[in-house]
Amino acid sequence: MTYNFAIVTPMANEEKDFYSFINGLTEVLNEMQCGKVYLVVDNASKDQTLSLCQNLAKSDNRFVAVWAPASKNVVDAYLFGYRQAATAKHEYIIEMDAGLSHDPKEIPVFLSLLHKKYDCVFGSRFIAGGAIVDSTWKRTFLSKAGTLLSNLLLGTKMHDMTSGFQGFSLQTLKKILNYNLLSQAHFYQTEVRYLLRKTRFIEVPIQYRTPSPRVSKKAILNSIYLLSYYTFKRVVFKAPVIK
Repeated sequence: MTYNFAIVTPMANEEKDFYSFINGLTEVLNEMQCGKVYLVVDNASKDQTLSLCQNLAKSDNRFVAVWAPASKNVVDAYLFGYRQAATAKHEYIIEMDAGLSHDPKEIPVFLSLLHKKYDCVFGSRFIAGGAIVDSTWKRTFLSKAGTLLSNLLLGTKMHDMTSGFQGFSLQTLKKILNYNLLSQAHFYQTEVRYLLRKTRFIEVPIQYRTPSPRVSKKAILNSIYLLSYYTFKRVVFKAPVIK
């Protein structure tokens, strides 16, 4: 079966693993005989990633190099790619990380479930079949603790609240774009899943490889602030939601 789908992935300093990642994506696109990939690059990238993306786009029109100099953080990069995909009216949009963190071979599972009319398909490392590979215990602890704390304070019931591998229907993506997201770093994944908790969603197992054990102090502080903010909103005011 063919799908009108897009993949959105921020690309920053990906020169080392560029071809390995692109080869994995190309293999999936070839097998499915459909799909478009939006590679979003901003000023955070200091190596040859932009040139590599632009050259690829010239040789293979299934790939689109999105230069986003106004992007201030990874969340902006995602949104730049989302807008491109929404403008092109792709029926399904999948968000994934570069750097071999996410396995392109898992993309067809996301698409088959979106085609079954799920609004969102969320990748999970903490259900049967999912895993975190090549990671330190600290990084794994942060991911699991973030999920437990988010579910406790936000009232969600997902197995994984911090994964960055997820898919949306076009209608749901447009609602995300119309919402004023507050996160600037890693909490973005949690914010999106919290806001979409009332949609028709499903979690699927993914294998996640952690290229770096480090999470910046700024990202952690932003996560703490926004978790407190949404907890306060939930307790004192009507909890925000995207349906």
